[in-house]
Amino acid sequence: MISSERMRLRMLGCMQSTSVRIDTVTHQELERLASKLDTTVGETVVLAVRRLGQDQTGAELATSLTANEVKWLDADLG
Repeated sequence: MISSERMRLRMLGCMQSTSVRIDTVTHQELERLASKLDTTVGETVVLAVRRLGQDQTGAELATSLTANEVKWLDADLG
């Protein structure tokens, strides 16, 4: 992980936090991933949530434009 990303994640650790209940198997997987990534479990959750958001945005951008979107993009600005 690049140092600036690591610093950003560490700063998130100073923010207010809450608990999330997950099953033991999922927690063990988070610990395994955190160890592999050399991050904390909390930082790994931050990365996972960010990645899911990016994937969702990518999927939304990959959909076909609606007729109104095409019309708007093709509009004459002059």
